[in-house]
Amino acid sequence: MRIRALVLVASGAVALSALAVPAAQAATAGPAVTFSSLKVNSGKNIVVGSTATVTVSATYTVTKPANLDASSIQTGPALYRGATLGENSDDMLLGDDPGTCTASSSTVLKCTAKIQFRPKGSDEDGDLFSTEAGTWKLGALAVNADEGLTWQGDLGTTHLQRRSTLTVNASPEPVKKGKTITVTGKLARANWDTNTYAGYSTQPVKLQFRKKGSSTYTTLKTIKTTSTGALKTTTTATADGYYRYSFAGTTTTPGVSAAGDYVDVQ
Repeated sequence: MRIRALVLVASGAVALSALAVPAAQAATAGPAVTFSSLKVNSGKNIVVGSTATVTVSATYTVTKPANLDASSIQTGPALYRGATLGENSDDMLLGDDPGTCTASSSTVLKCTAKIQFRPKGSDEDGDLFSTEAGTWKLGALAVNADEGLTWQGDLGTTHLQRRSTLTVNASPEPVKKGKTITVTGKLARANWDTNTYAGYSTQPVKLQFRKKGSSTYTTLKTIKTTSTGALKTTTTATADGYYRYSFAGTTTTPGVSAAGDYVDVQ
């Protein structure tokens, strides 16, 4: 389990450490706080490329007892997989630093935080494997120097996705009306283990056409990528315009459309 976790330092003060801490060491008892209105990345999917660290923002509300000093607790959002957040989580991801909270009343804090996502092969701190792309649950935790950690799960879900790329080439250019146009391309996505982009196999991709002067693409047919992510099909030249491939996306990979390739029909 890879956890960038809130831990208690020996002095009893609360701090955030980048050390991996086994969840079994974290107390389930803690300050009497609850979380609500958690939103990560403004509710959008989190898309990570092959090498660069991606940092997203989170907002959430903390409700606490009036007699609990806000400065005595630190909080942060968490992404996790498994039935529960805590010692039974299969995987957990937390930010490098605790959230920043502002009191809106004696019992309510409005908080913001950052969460970092690092492909595994990028550096020694990388913690994302390609197999971990997909749906993650959202939760949060609070740390108090006297009472330990409090976990709260089931605050929503998000998709953690491997960035995708899509190319297209239509030929010959120019072409006579009624003749055959061959359209090739490739669908690839980030591999977090190797820090490269690799072909995305057996995925349905639409071949689309936009007539010169129009702003709308029309789907001509749907084909599937090969085992290496390659695309190749033919169509009949009817008018000047742009050809592109378009991929709708999956839970692990965002949708993407290639820039249109213009063909002059004579």
